[in-house]
Amino acid sequence: MNNTLHYKPLYLGRWLVWSSFALVLVLAPVIFHEGAALSLLSQMGTLMIFGLSFNMLLGQGGMLSFGHAVYSGLGAFFAIHAMNLAADGSLPIPVTLIPLIGGIAGMGFGILFGYVTTKKSGTTFSMITLGMVELVFACSLMFPKFFGGEGGISTNRVIGNAVIGITYGPQIQVYYLIAFWLFISAVAMFAFTQTPLGRMINAVRDNPERAEFVGYDTQWVRYLTLILSAFFAGISGGLSAINFEIVTAENVSAIRSGAVLLFTFIGGVGFFFGPLIGAVLGVFLTVMLSDFTKAWQLYLGIFFILIVMYAPGGIASILMLNVRLVKFSKFGRVWPTLWKLLLSTLIALAGLIMSIEMLYQLSLESMQNPVIALFGFQVNSAAPASWGIALLCILVGAIGFIRFKAPFQKVSGEVNTEIEEAMRRAQV
Repeated sequence: MNNTLHYKPLYLGRWLVWSSFALVLVLAPVIFHEGAALSLLSQMGTLMIFGLSFNMLLGQGGMLSFGHAVYSGLGAFFAIHAMNLAADGSLPIPVTLIPLIGGIAGMGFGILFGYVTTKKSGTTFSMITLGMVELVFACSLMFPKFFGGEGGISTNRVIGNAVIGITYGPQIQVYYLIAFWLFISAVAMFAFTQTPLGRMINAVRDNPERAEFVGYDTQWVRYLTLILSAFFAGISGGLSAINFEIVTAENVSAIRSGAVLLFTFIGGVGFFFGPLIGAVLGVFLTVMLSDFTKAWQLYLGIFFILIVMYAPGGIASILMLNVRLVKFSKFGRVWPTLWKLLLSTLIALAGLIMSIEMLYQLSLESMQNPVIALFGFQVNSAAPASWGIALLCILVGAIGFIRFKAPFQKVSGEVNTEIEEAMRRAQV
């Protein structure tokens, strides 16, 4: 018998990251406690789970799905029906476990739909999922007894007697429930990336022919991954049902599927934490920004185009690139050109925002006062001077961007070449 003891190093960095994440979830409502902050934090939490589950398909498996909302939406419908059954005493289940009902429902439909959709890959898979979400959305209007028709299904999350003071009436209690499920789901989905199935789906994404050559059935690898992804999407739907106390046909629509695709890509599909960033930006761009401007959809589209053009790896890729520069003590060489490029971009952006807001004021609010509040100033959208300032900012910013772009790219290229060379020498 071999009694040799083997030392396994403790991943202190990983423990530190997850502990910090848990600490942020606990302290977030303490820092952001005014107005509708708790509601926004709750929406971010459910969207984070939804985005992470979607990234299991797109980021890890290379499966571009246009119908992922089917699993979260159907999970939400089953969860809200379970809450109504629990309210009248037909189903003895606490609200805390309702998201699990949504997860099981999402997994069930993942088993049903996934067997068909994962038979194909690439563009064909995407088109099948698009047809699937439209099919389910049509069914949501055809079967009003289950889906509630256009009005949807509503519920009351305050069920039964309070347990240690928890009724889920106050929004703070709902937030911590979402935070709990978010942490558990994030840990589980990260653990999936370290499993043989998680590594195999990466291989299927990168080279499906080679994966088949070594004996793996690529369709089953995609199928099992989709089932697990649908489970976590269903948990997200269940939490959404608890948070809003209503589920409608919009929850299973292509709009919801497109939104999670958009925000996950903005955050960064190549990084596990990318969807977390995308969820924060998504809620900011769709909920918070819409309170300040009617042009929020235009800003969202422009922002997405800029990400695709200049940072296809998402916001996470920008963060990790700068972290690498700091790690190798190279950030100081890039900063002198970087701040000039950023300043030029901000100047052009200010002029663009000013032009858009004035145009919206003149076209949509032409019968009202043309004066709008922008950047802390009163701007007359009908005055030629205001348009002159906006166009001047765009011109100055554009000239500065063109002027400093080449020096920045030159320094950045040199620095990254040096880093790659240092990393290559360290591996030798």
